[in-house]
Amino acid sequence: QSDNDDPPACRVTLVMEGGNAGFASSDGKRSWEADRRPGQDVPTAEWRQEDPDTMPAGDVYGGGSPTGVAFYENGALGDKWNGLLLACEAGKNVIFGYFPKPDGAGVKLERFDFITSNKERDWAGSDFQGGRPSGATKTLFRPADVAIGPDGAIYFADWFDPGVGGHATRDNRIAGTIYRLAPKGFKSNVPKINLETTEGQIQALLSPAVNVRGAGFARLKAQGVAAVPAVSALLENPNPYLAYRAIWLLAQLGERGVAKVKKELKSPDEMRRLVAYRALRSANIDVFAMAAAMAKDASPAIRREVALTMRDFRTSEAIENLVVIAKQYDGKDRSYLEAIGLGATGREAAVYEAISKEMGSAPDAWSQAFAGIAWRLHAPQSVADVRARLLTGKLSPSEAKSAVNGLAFTKSHAAVMAMIELAQDKNFSQHALANWWLMNRKGNLWKPYDVEGLLKVRGLYDADKVVLTPFELPPEAADAKKLSSDDKIAALKGDAARGKVAAGSCLACHRLGNDGVEYGPNLTGYAKNQSLETVITGITQPSSAISHGYEGWRLVTTDGLVITGMVLSSGDPVIMKCMGGQIQTIPQKRVKEIKPLERSLMFYPSQLGLTDQSVADIVEYLQTL
Repeated sequence: QSDNDDPPACRVTLVMEGGNAGFASSDGKRSWEADRRPGQDVPTAEWRQEDPDTMPAGDVYGGGSPTGVAFYENGALGDKWNGLLLACEAGKNVIFGYFPKPDGAGVKLERFDFITSNKERDWAGSDFQGGRPSGATKTLFRPADVAIGPDGAIYFADWFDPGVGGHATRDNRIAGTIYRLAPKGFKSNVPKINLETTEGQIQALLSPAVNVRGAGFARLKAQGVAAVPAVSALLENPNPYLAYRAIWLLAQLGERGVAKVKKELKSPDEMRRLVAYRALRSANIDVFAMAAAMAKDASPAIRREVALTMRDFRTSEAIENLVVIAKQYDGKDRSYLEAIGLGATGREAAVYEAISKEMGSAPDAWSQAFAGIAWRLHAPQSVADVRARLLTGKLSPSEAKSAVNGLAFTKSHAAVMAMIELAQDKNFSQHALANWWLMNRKGNLWKPYDVEGLLKVRGLYDADKVVLTPFELPPEAADAKKLSSDDKIAALKGDAARGKVAAGSCLACHRLGNDGVEYGPNLTGYAKNQSLETVITGITQPSSAISHGYEGWRLVTTDGLVITGMVLSSGDPVIMKCMGGQIQTIPQKRVKEIKPLERSLMFYPSQLGLTDQSVADIVEYLQTL
């Protein structure tokens, strides 16, 4: 699937059965911003890629506005295009193409531009580049959906609009076009299919169009065992996708059909085995016995499916199968690890204990694989060993961060006490992260354990003693000198060396290469992906289009302090990120009001001392990053 137009984290993802896609918390009560840790970039935080219980994000390609997808299995384009995944991207005027390849328990997605009107990538009218439209025709291609026709051609719908996003569309004509993509000289021919005959039903099953083959599938299934000979003949089709259709259907054609599918479980072809397994499971044919037999299959993707199957079986034998699968985990395959966790849903503690008996060891000698499993299952029984492992001081910063994150998802009093101990240890590399989690968890997962009271006793946090730093954005002076028009600034010749010096004022809020802070958007690479006009306007008129995720808020405390910044968490306490990246923790009882700003958090050009020439210089410098 493709997902979400929040910049800069649009993605194309393999959807894992039962998987949590990220964005919201597992209980659905908090958006990703509330749980974004200091230092996390937007894609990592939005798709919760450092949290257990979340499936891999897939191909995260940045800003955009993803729309429809389709999978091309056969048709008019020729065999080399079979297996093509198409993903419409309205924000970037493109339909992406992928040929998904098995990669462990997941898939490898290598993206390319299948169709685009904008090879120069001068994008406009999208949130990720500020929402500013352009008059250029190449920016008006907004592919909304794509499908494979019964004639084998690819059809895609386009609407003409300077902007996307739904909140500022400018298409007053409500106009669009459906395009057909086919080889030169192609003549569209929609076959006339007689669904009253087996021959016609097979012809329909082989159709490039999903609705036509669905009709053929339904009529062949209704025949039952009588359709087995005709459908079985498709197993030899040189196009693997057509053979897969036959495998899926045979599993629903009675004992003779099932017998043929069971033979496919021993095929040397990984994908045929995978399709056969899923087909038999979908038809509810000897599922548990089949799963137990396939738990040691050479394919990580098939073992993934077996692990997912175990979620539906609440027996000790199911746990044994998960142990078998866990012992084959390489410690690296994130999709494989998530499948184990999904298979253990609702009995993580029992599964952890069983796996621990086979893979566990002294805490300081855990394998990478077992550490990953402990992180994903985050069972209460693991807390003592995770704590001991962290206190050895032998873990790398990344290993320690992962272990602390796993601890934060463990619902137990022992986990709270371990986190407090880590937060108090100033020599521990992740003590700040441990403290952040205590502030976050005290109002949700760990609310039953009176975290605030425990912190107060230890002097770690006392809502009555929090010291706040006021900061209010100053208004622009009434007599401030205005810059020239963006067109005039664009005509000036910029100097990158001077621009680097002038951009020093940007470092308090932005990342520029390896310098600066994560407060406003990271400007590294920004100017290379935007039009000159867009970059200039972003500096001269910062409030004209504010990127999603960077909206400002104005908080007033009960004693009159004013704090402006971005809200990271709106619970108790309210956590705000202020200029310079400063994080402020504000007890809810001290909040009088909090309202969205009606302007950007960025200072006006006059307040930064910018001139027409310095803006041109900064733009020139940004284009080098």
